[in-house]
Amino acid sequence: MEITISDNKIESGKQAAKRGAELVRAAIAARGNSTIIVATGASQFEILEALVAEPDIDWSVVTCFHLDEYVSIPITHRASFRRYLWERFVSKLPLPLKAFHYLDAEVDPELECARVGELIAQESVDVAFIGIGENGHVAFNDPPADFEIKKPYIVVDLDEACRQQQLGEGWFPSFEAVPTQAVSMTVQQIMKTASIICTAPDERKAEAVANASQGPVTADVPASILQTHGDCHLYLDEPAASKRS
Repeated sequence: MEITISDNKIESGKQAAKRGAELVRAAIAARGNSTIIVATGASQFEILEALVAEPDIDWSVVTCFHLDEYVSIPITHRASFRRYLWERFVSKLPLPLKAFHYLDAEVDPELECARVGELIAQESVDVAFIGIGENGHVAFNDPPADFEIKKPYIVVDLDEACRQQQLGEGWFPSFEAVPTQAVSMTVQQIMKTASIICTAPDERKAEAVANASQGPVTADVPASILQTHGDCHLYLDEPAASKRS
């Protein structure tokens, strides 16, 4: 795991986007197209803003997959990750994407897992842009995470710490309004990606970051599995790095 620490989260996002863009350009140069995974949440604001501004990427040959989505949330809801990705990423690109495979878990989340799972199984994913949750999760794989399941996407129950984070970030008016389930890309599927760009800014992530990057690899800290990936780049600001020894 390569770790880059910046003074602030804006600079951290720019550094992460720069590295990710280099990887996307390299994939396009090598085979004429690229496939990526993109995440959501407050930790991704800065990197997505910087990524859409990166020059010389032919987005028309890029296919994107969506990391996770709440069960039963309509796209019109302010917390919808489909809405988030359209507003903060897809609609901001200078060229239309080749494809964006949104997760729609409103009606039949198990069927959606199978549908998008079949699509991603046909792809070699070049870059996953992900974050780390306050509880150490990756995607919505809350602790203790299943490191072994082979399916690309699964329906998961969200733990209290995860739901509290979503409330704290301002996506929902009350804890009771936060969904209890989501569709999530599995740990195994994330780890299949050639390169991982992980951004985790803010002091509230400091303990999870320290445990994930310096502690033992354990399902109780799902992001710790990233230590075993062959090309994982972790981008932090100073507050997020404050509990690393």
